[in-house]
Amino acid sequence: MCLDGYTATTTVVAMDQLLRTYRVFSEEMRLRIVMLLTHGELCVCDMEVLGEAQSKVSRHLAYLKHSGLVKSRRAGVWMHYSLNDPLDEIAVAHIRSLAEHTDTIPVFQEDIKKMEDVKRRKLCGSSHPMLPVKNNTPGGGFNERQIH
Repeated sequence: MCLDGYTATTTVVAMDQLLRTYRVFSEEMRLRIVMLLTHGELCVCDMEVLGEAQSKVSRHLAYLKHSGLVKSRRAGVWMHYSLNDPLDEIAVAHIRSLAEHTDTIPVFQEDIKKMEDVKRRKLCGSSHPMLPVKNNTPGGGFNERQIH
């Protein structure tokens, strides 16, 4: 099969996106962070629910940000993270699938339960709760989640 220059470049870019997406989801901490972010923006201090040192969580957040899945904003001394908007369709499809399949796994259920408690205590003084989420999925669904 002979590919013209445009098709070959498009194929390489698509493969690169796919590999980058799988690398992101191949590590448990990053997967847990992304699943938490499907529920809305979080302050870095909220990530205590993961039970890891903040330096480790920050390293994974930097990886997610570099991958293009996550964006950040500064609010005073605190960094807030959310899923990037827009995400490429490969990432969106994987996040939707993972969200459906992780809902019944205890570690993800515990993360959400802990997150709700942390948000009630508002550790960083943030005045906003978990932000509401857009529902852009065909036929509805994921009303509580930030999956674009």
